[in-house]
Amino acid sequence: MSSNGNLEKITFGGGCFWCVEAVFDQLLGVETVTSGYAGGHTENPTYKEVCSGTTGHAEVIQVAFDPEIISLDEIFDVFWTVHDPTQLNRQGNDVGTQYRSIILYENEEQKLKAERSIKEYEASEIYDGSFTTQVVPLEKFYTAEDYHQNYYENDGGQNPYCTVVVKPKIDKFYNKFYDKLKPEYK
Repeated sequence: MSSNGNLEKITFGGGCFWCVEAVFDQLLGVETVTSGYAGGHTENPTYKEVCSGTTGHAEVIQVAFDPEIISLDEIFDVFWTVHDPTQLNRQGNDVGTQYRSIILYENEEQKLKAERSIKEYEASEIYDGSFTTQVVPLEKFYTAEDYHQNYYENDGGQNPYCTVVVKPKIDKFYNKFYDKLKPEYK
């Protein structure tokens, strides 16, 4: 539990939620990561509906973190590292609006920090091209089906997608943020 009892939440998508969830689960200061759907118009969408591309929702994760341990700016640093924010409506072979880069903020401070972070990373020229990341208010978060929660931790070794797509993202995260891992992952 948070040392100050005040967790902050931020919701974002950067491709398949299995990929970003697997990284953020291991990040020191992150209390919970919940896979879900947001940013669309269909109430209570299912995975199949979201994958059809007709709901307007993106696959997202909602991260509850302790701002006394990890800042929102540090959360964004990890986010920009584990997906390509210049790809419109895709991440690698995952194509469709459900895989778009999106930040769904809960308050004006989060919005301003997200916009500032985008400007800083675009100016850094780490990526070739402009960011396509949407920054929009979180209207409703729908928790994904149970089998999507902690997917990599529970089933990753059995799924070739996780070996080919998720594991390289985790490796990239380890290389850059090893000092930010929870002790049990070191």
